[in-house]
Amino acid sequence: MIERYARKEMKALWDMNAKYSAWLEVEKALVRGWNQLGLIPDSDCEKICKNAKFDIARIDEIEAVTKHDLIAFTTSVAESLGEESRWVHYGITSSDCIDTAVALQMRDSLKIIIEDIKILRKILKKRAYEHKDTLMVGRSHGIHGEPITFGLVLAIWYDEMGRHLNALQSTLEVISVGQLSGAMGNLAHTPIELEEIVCSMLGLKPARVSNQVIQRDSYARLMSDLALLASSCEKIAVEIRHLQRTEVYEAEEYFSKGQKGSSAMPHKRNPVLSENITGLCRIIRSYAIPAMENVALWHERDISHSSVERFILPDGFITTDFMLHRLSGLLEQLVVYPKNMIKNLNLTGGLVFSQRILLELPKRGVSREDSYKIVQRNAMKVWADLQEGKAVLNANDESLYLQYLLEDKELVEYIGQDAIRECFHVQYYTKNVDAIFKRVFEV
Repeated sequence: MIERYARKEMKALWDMNAKYSAWLEVEKALVRGWNQLGLIPDSDCEKICKNAKFDIARIDEIEAVTKHDLIAFTTSVAESLGEESRWVHYGITSSDCIDTAVALQMRDSLKIIIEDIKILRKILKKRAYEHKDTLMVGRSHGIHGEPITFGLVLAIWYDEMGRHLNALQSTLEVISVGQLSGAMGNLAHTPIELEEIVCSMLGLKPARVSNQVIQRDSYARLMSDLALLASSCEKIAVEIRHLQRTEVYEAEEYFSKGQKGSSAMPHKRNPVLSENITGLCRIIRSYAIPAMENVALWHERDISHSSVERFILPDGFITTDFMLHRLSGLLEQLVVYPKNMIKNLNLTGGLVFSQRILLELPKRGVSREDSYKIVQRNAMKVWADLQEGKAVLNANDESLYLQYLLEDKELVEYIGQDAIRECFHVQYYTKNVDAIFKRVFEV
């Protein structure tokens, strides 16, 4: 339900009615601005602001002849007015209206994306504290490394989303810019005061300098920020997909009553949401390149950017909004299996504690090279046992690796059996989790 609502809310900002409504908002603000400067009489200003409207079917009909959407729009608006229609679009060019209107659409859309990220971070924070002490194995290259907690994984995602939030809040200021500078951007036909008045009415800042368009580096920054956001969201989705693998099975997407995973295999519970998110993120990232290519227009402008933006702006915002809501729902309902995390942590027979032994030996005067040899030679014995399917724990719950280390006379001579056993306490690896959480969540 929340996904449908989010899609509807965002989509409404980019349909044809929203597009022409934004154009009309700019045109009415222009009329009010000219009125303040004394050009347009009060009566004409009042009539335009009260009565001006457009008809989409009529715009389409006119555009079929004119081959110019802005002219078709202003003609349709003029048909809703009387003689006062002569003041509509006075002194400005098409891009003044369109780019300023698009700024309104981008601003309002980006505010929704920013709120989406805040919702996502709230969920991540809640789940992080829930699993602050949930032990699991950390992996590098896909291979078991050392113990961590699932809360730390979630904290990393939360912190990363904070950087995207800051970036997009900054970009919101960059894109909230309008222009009414005329055909070549030289403000020859519109006083600079008019541009400032109209932009202020619309809640925008005037571009400090423009030609016939708002410069597209700001659009490219926006789409690049959304692409980076999508990369981090895909990172989360891919991790969930890995954790749901049958061989891992440490977490999985919520599987609702009546849900089906496969038409052929009734047992299947597939990570369909995270796979869907992965695909959506690929699409979002693909919009960054054409946005960058739109920066280089001929001279004061051409329209090679226009056809691109008709795709990447609405699709980019709508897709990002949908993807973020889907990811939030996935994480909120993510099912976590702490017992399987512990089982996997023990899967390599204690090898995850090797660095602790390695770091103890130099304290006793052993060179790092010799320390590494002692620790590794026992680790290789464990790998050989694992290949043969030997049990990872004995009757005393001692891991294979601990057993071999306790039998290593050279190692025991250096540090003693009690110190060796001490190196296998998981609390060593979680002792700074609270401090890390304080640094992440209490800034």
